[in-house]
Amino acid sequence: MLKTQGLTLHYGGSQILHGIDLDAAAGEVTCVMGTNGVGKTSLLKAISGTHPRSGGTISLDGEDLARLPAHALARKGIGYVPQGRDIFPLLTVRENLETAYACLPKSEHHIPDEVFELFPILKDFLNRRGGDLSGGQQQQLAIGRAMMTKPKLLLLDEPTEGIQPNIIQQIGRVIEYLRDRGDMAIVLVEQYFEFAYGLADRFAVLKRGEVSMSGSKSELPKEDLKGAVSV
Repeated sequence: MLKTQGLTLHYGGSQILHGIDLDAAAGEVTCVMGTNGVGKTSLLKAISGTHPRSGGTISLDGEDLARLPAHALARKGIGYVPQGRDIFPLLTVRENLETAYACLPKSEHHIPDEVFELFPILKDFLNRRGGDLSGGQQQQLAIGRAMMTKPKLLLLDEPTEGIQPNIIQQIGRVIEYLRDRGDMAIVLVEQYFEFAYGLADRFAVLKRGEVSMSGSKSELPKEDLKGAVSV
């Protein structure tokens, strides 16, 4: 579903990503891991178009993606849940979800029941402002908003950060459900090792903006992975 080749990214004169090759298949969770500051969030920004890549190619479902802006890539099928969630605090839960309509034809301007089945709290709080939700509720809203766009590729940046344990478990179940549907590739950036290891089918470990280790769960010993992301 996703293939990047030679992906590079700069912030001003500083090069952050150095030729990233990454594949993510539909029906799988590909986990990007590494210590702080190695380029994980920058990689998701490059794929989603929220920060322009400097070089390299990205293809989605076999289609080569030019250097399109984020809103155009969202319409192509890239859903992005950024670190920090970035919901609209002054809009209601309903209005936050409805912002996804910009990616959909008018005939699909409704909130699917699936969003409320996976995140029942959103239905209860439809008229509550996003900024009045707890961190865990905001995370559910951010994932629900991304699901609204019917993505082929879902990018999740640190979905467990600052979240209470019961909601972490719920988010894990949602990721499993979306993976098992088989029509979506999921790329997960996650520092919580046990959560990531339990969900992932494949891993890519970044070190100084490069892929230092990659492969399937069966190919990479757990202790080697744990050691690579803790130094």
